[in-house]
Amino acid sequence: SGREPSPCRSVPPALPRLQTGEVTPHRRPPRTRLAEAMRLVMTLLVRDEADIVRENLDFHFAQGIDFAIVMDNGSTDGTAEILEEYAARGLIRLIHRPGAFDPEPWVNELVGIAIREEGADWVLPNDADEFWLPRAGTLKELLATLPDEIGAVVAQRHNFLPAPEGPEPWWERMTRRARVSLNAHGRPLPPKIVHRTHPGLRIRRGNHRRMPPREGRVLRTDAVEVLHFQMRSYAQFERRVIQIGSALVGRDDLPERVGRARKLQYELWKEGRLREAYEAAALESDAVEDTRLRDALLVLRSMPAPIPGSDRGPDATPLAGAGL
Repeated sequence: SGREPSPCRSVPPALPRLQTGEVTPHRRPPRTRLAEAMRLVMTLLVRDEADIVRENLDFHFAQGIDFAIVMDNGSTDGTAEILEEYAARGLIRLIHRPGAFDPEPWVNELVGIAIREEGADWVLPNDADEFWLPRAGTLKELLATLPDEIGAVVAQRHNFLPAPEGPEPWWERMTRRARVSLNAHGRPLPPKIVHRTHPGLRIRRGNHRRMPPREGRVLRTDAVEVLHFQMRSYAQFERRVIQIGSALVGRDDLPERVGRARKLQYELWKEGRLREAYEAAALESDAVEDTRLRDALLVLRSMPAPIPGSDRGPDATPLAGAGL
């Protein structure tokens, strides 16, 4: 029998969503007792994400995430210390997992913990560089309104383009989004999924598809989007390409199609052409200005309320959570 779900301190109410002219407003889903009763758990697998992990956690707690289970794969840049702060406040369960990067079994381990030990009704296997942004309300409210027949929600991802490096944090500088988001092979960027839980739930590598047994119907919707900030600086991008690419190359137990885009980036790095690809992305002309995340984080940073469970006041440098 699983233990009682870990306590999670309350989060501040969500702010009205800041929208651009491109976004068609949707009627905000009503706050219901269903949302209060439903438990939404996020999982993260991270390594050397100190520049973004705090923003990711604060943002998603304000989106209704009740608890997060985070596995750290031997970070050396301060990520682990940031996560220890959240674990000490009872907001996350932190698992230290050194060794060779092996995401698919690790992510499914985290999903299993969310279901069996944390009482999750829905689980979001997330990446540190991805922000789930509903068109209205919070992510938890959106999921709580869905009928029981819906077993998964598929959301399209949007690539944000590299910005000139400077003293400002990445989220203030990265406001250009590709009009059409593609992977390294020039193919449409695959979407991501948030899942209603069941005992047999398993996630394929990358969280682009479910493994059998699949329960419930898949809902593909534009009511929620995933904002993707992969290239926050060249040094950060190169480090990530090396980490994932070196873990994929030579894996005879994986189908050739697994991680093709990442393996291509790794080959570009070995050939000395990765910076060229990064700079080409920065110069992409088919882009739109999208300040939704930046504007929301700036507003939230000015809020008098501290981060849930934190003793930091409104003048603290780190963000004080986020809600859209």
